[in-house]
Amino acid sequence: MKAVRFHEYGGPDVLRYEDVEQPVPGAGQVRLRVAATTFNPVDDGIRGGYLRGPFPVALPHTPGIEVSGTVDALGDGVEGLAVGDEVVGFLPMVGDGASAEYAVVPAEVLTRAPAGVALADAAALPMVGLTAWQALFDDAKLTAGQRVLINGAGGAVGGYAVQLAQHAGAYVVATASPRSSERLRSAGADEVVDHTTSDVTAALGEPVDVLLNLASITPEQLGALVGLVRDGGVAVNTVPSTPVPADEARSVRAVDVFVRSDTEQLAHLVELVDRGELRVDVDRRVPLAELAAVHAEADAGALRGRIVVVAPGA
Repeated sequence: MKAVRFHEYGGPDVLRYEDVEQPVPGAGQVRLRVAATTFNPVDDGIRGGYLRGPFPVALPHTPGIEVSGTVDALGDGVEGLAVGDEVVGFLPMVGDGASAEYAVVPAEVLTRAPAGVALADAAALPMVGLTAWQALFDDAKLTAGQRVLINGAGGAVGGYAVQLAQHAGAYVVATASPRSSERLRSAGADEVVDHTTSDVTAALGEPVDVLLNLASITPEQLGALVGLVRDGGVAVNTVPSTPVPADEARSVRAVDVFVRSDTEQLAHLVELVDRGELRVDVDRRVPLAELAAVHAEADAGALRGRIVVVAPGA
């Protein structure tokens, strides 16, 4: 079978599209005929060796931590899944991923794929959808009627966060560049602030109950955003390089998000998609053989939108 792997850490050129043996599922695992995986910034960090501390991988390593596909074989002890099931999942960061024709994955991370979305496009849901859900509801405890500021909403997590917050009955203020403005309004943002021309701290009319930061900004900028949270509110941050500061004097709680696989939550997100209450946005499909080019775009700062990486024959 074909797979993309890297045998050493380095730039995008270390990624090889090569022939490897088809994997065999062990106990508690299933083999998937991969429809698609995705590109996420963490893939770039793992390949480059910058994240060896939190995510040590064995070389050669196959990237791709989100997956959609069809169950092809079952390992011992697997229940609740059958050959032919179409599924999605958020894979363990340190195991081999889904940038291949077939992938062996833990059965426990998989749930039914949404019926109303092309199976390949469904790969764009698991990790980023879970990040948005856990940030808003596990960490921020967002409830109806609250005001939430989603900073850096133009990315993949932001698109889901805007939809989920709106669906929960919150008033949503999103910051993004002009190219994302219309998409975020259609997703449910009540206000969109152009961060390329406006100072968010000046543009915001009144304090918010929840800040969700999704953007790589300076500690000073993040501190200024925390100042927009009302007393007793919460600031949640998904960018590990810049921890969010608490404001204890005003009882503003600070939470740094570390997304985890949760099939119950993922199944709920799938239900929302199937009910038409959550939209899966895909900007571009790329063949698996061109994954190195996607990494190169990301390294150059030129990558835009949500990229789905389609396996051969899918």
